[in-house]
Amino acid sequence: MARLSESAASLRFFGDDLDPDELTRLLGSAPSVGVRKGEIFRYHRAARRDVKAGTGSWRLHVERRNPGDLDGQIVELLSPLCQDLAVWRDLSARFEADIFCGLFLEKSNEGIDLRPETLTMVGSRGLVLDFDIYGNPESDE
Repeated sequence: MARLSESAASLRFFGDDLDPDELTRLLGSAPSVGVRKGEIFRYHRAARRDVKAGTGSWRLHVERRNPGDLDGQIVELLSPLCQDLAVWRDLSARFEADIFCGLFLEKSNEGIDLRPETLTMVGSRGLVLDFDIYGNPESDE
């Protein structure tokens, strides 16, 4: 099995009553994107239009990795943030909380692994791992 071609990762919180300033204060870092419900914002830097936030969100992105290194990206996201697990459990109970994992394949059979320590970091914070897997339809031809 080949190693994963590319990976993307983001820590995300969503909720109608989410206040990005509160999460920034509690987690100890500014988000890549932080909006309250109803605010107008540009979803992607390259987007040509602004959108109205359907819900509040606080999202922290790290750079994509090629070859994929999801384990390293998760550690990069979580390590510099608040280490008080009670804060994390409170936030994950109040809001939808996950780590978005984008997995980009060049071939039909690529893989990646996560270390037990990384899985513990995720689980002890009450976070869900949300995987989106993007295949290359031309790879099997």
